[in-house]
Amino acid sequence: MPEFISNMFAFSREQRKGILLLFVIIVALQCVYFFVDFSDMQKSSVESKEWVALQKTLDTVKLEKAPPIRYAFNPNYISDFKGYQLGMKPEEIKRLLDYRNQGKFVNSPEEFQKVTGVSEALLKEIAPYFKFPDWVLNKNKSSQIRNEAFKNNKTFPKKEVLKVLDINQATKEEFMKIYGIGDVISDRILTYRNLLGGFVSMDQMNEIWGLSPEVTENLNKYFVVKSSHTLKKVNINTASIKELGVFPYFKYPISKNIVSYRSMNGAIKIEDLANIKGFPVEKIKIIALYLEF
Repeated sequence: MPEFISNMFAFSREQRKGILLLFVIIVALQCVYFFVDFSDMQKSSVESKEWVALQKTLDTVKLEKAPPIRYAFNPNYISDFKGYQLGMKPEEIKRLLDYRNQGKFVNSPEEFQKVTGVSEALLKEIAPYFKFPDWVLNKNKSSQIRNEAFKNNKTFPKKEVLKVLDINQATKEEFMKIYGIGDVISDRILTYRNLLGGFVSMDQMNEIWGLSPEVTENLNKYFVVKSSHTLKKVNINTASIKELGVFPYFKYPISKNIVSYRSMNGAIKIEDLANIKGFPVEKIKIIALYLEF
């Protein structure tokens, strides 16, 4: 009997079963290798990758062709990049920037085209997104009414003559009679006035957010500071850091420095204000009127 077969019978029954199972697995794998066509699977994988690449290309094309999302903007503040996005030519952008560097503003789509030289087609596309300040819109509307009246040979009511009023007594309606002041701006003026207890100088209009130089100039024409009896004065020598911090001109760091200076040098006098670290010295004359010493 051959030696292999002899050794075969020398294994235990479990070992012989294991060897036989291994032999069957090897034969099965060989059959799969020779009789199964793997080219279809490879082809399918390649086609799948090509499809993904094609889909990415299509998505890119869709994004490029999709109309840009635009929001309302003030054309006076168009940057180089914004102008490029809108389709403006470099020389058109430069004309606008040169115009703005002279301190001038465009106040209508027609004026924008006159300054920049953009085409009618581009103006028609971007003009609906132009957003001008309220005072410009009111001014343009007034001019339009006046022009229509002249065209129709009609007279129009004379503009109401505004009297010079005390800004500390003025109402919201009186503020809104001024070009450039609408509902929001008038509320800001009243809120700031109430916070201070009243204004002591018309220069404080420059501290109200959203007021353009033109609107501030109009306010100075029709309002003055006549009374300030309701001022909420702060005793700088007795108020705590928290109490000082409520005052609009004093934030926490300044309030802390005031108390520190007071504890080291004693009672603060008006001439000491400039020596306090961080104190807004450019507004000392205004701030001092709200303080008790």
